[in-house]
Parts: sequence; C-alpha cells; structure tokens
Amino acid sequence: MSEKLKEELAEVIRYYNTLGWSPATSTNYSFKDANDIIHVSRSGVDKANFRTEDFITVDSVGKPLENYPNKKPSAETLIHCIIYQLFPSAKVILHSHGPYPVCLSKVLSHKVEFEGYEVQKGFEGQQSHLTKVSIPIVENSQDMDFFDTELRNRKSELNNYSFIIKGHGTYAWGENLAQAKRHLETLDYLCKCEWMLYQKE
Repeated sequence: MSEKLKEELAEVIRYYNTLGWSPATSTNYSFKDANDIIHVSRSGVDKANFRTEDFITVDSVGKPLENYPNKKPSAETLIHCIIYQLFPSAKVILHSHGPYPVCLSKVLSHKVEFEGYEVQKGFEGQQSHLTKVSIPIVENSQDMDFFDTELRNRKSELNNYSFIIKGHGTYAWGENLAQAKRHLETLDYLCKCEWMLYQKE
C-alpha cells in the first residue's frame, strides 16, 4: 500500500510542478503509513523529476529512520510532524508555493476569508456557499520551533485542513491523497479568485 501511495503522490508532485507550484526545487510533501511512519520528500530535488526513491522515512520528530547518503529530509519536515500530531486522522500533507495564496498573504494579516463561492464546499465539512470560510495566515520563519508554538496555539483555527504561511506558501492535508488534493486545490482556486478581485479594486 505504501509503495502505491508513493507512486501516486510522486505523480501528483510532478503534476503540481507543471502548474508552477514548486519553483527552484521548493515545496515538500509527506504521507503517514499504516505503521505511523512518516515518508517525507527529500530536500533539494527538482520536483519535475521527483520519483518514489526521493521519499525519506522519519520518526514523529523528523529524525531520519535510515541512513540516506547525500540525502536529507526537507528543512520543513517538523511542520509535517506537527500537523500529524495535531490531527491524528491526517495521512497526507501537501505544500505548495502557488503564487495566488502567496500574493494574497502579503496584503492580508491573520487570515483570508471566503464567502459566496461554490468551490468553498471543497473543504471537508463545508455544506454551503453561503457560509464564511476562514483560513489562517501565519508569519514566516526559519525557526521550526516558531511553527510548533504557532500552530498549536492556533489549532482551533485550522478547521479547514489548511493554512498559509505569509509570503511563503500553503499547507493542506487530508485523510487520504484525494482529500488532501481537494483541500489544496480548493484553497488555491479561491485565493486566485480573491486576488483577481483585489486587483480590480
């Protein structure tokens, strides 16, 4: 099962690269297998050429479980570990540098809100376009301990399976790959719509 998911996720990673969501080897991805072992994308790999062997297994605090000569897990692996700890049902985490969420996060403060969009029902649990959906925006930092504190403090705001790091990118997760994809793509689409409206003001 893990090998199949590796292949499916690797294909998604390559596809997202064609959308311009992972420039210059950026972004990171992971999944948690049936034994609660985390498989995370290694650092520095061109996502256009990502393969199943580019995953590295780590423990719950991001420490590699095997010796990987000349390879290391993503510098943001701890963010994945925190999400898995906060949301035990999460099995797949996707990270994107899509430009619309990044640009929108630069002009907003603590959150982005969507209302009246049919596509907002792409977030698990959302039943109507009439409700207001809020996605947290957190400050960017090179200090992973900052994210540990920030995400734990704002857990109650993370009820739509995603958040945006200001000027950086988005994280989205789900109980399987399809759900994680739906959450990430929903967020990106809504941010694109909001950014286009913002540009008209």
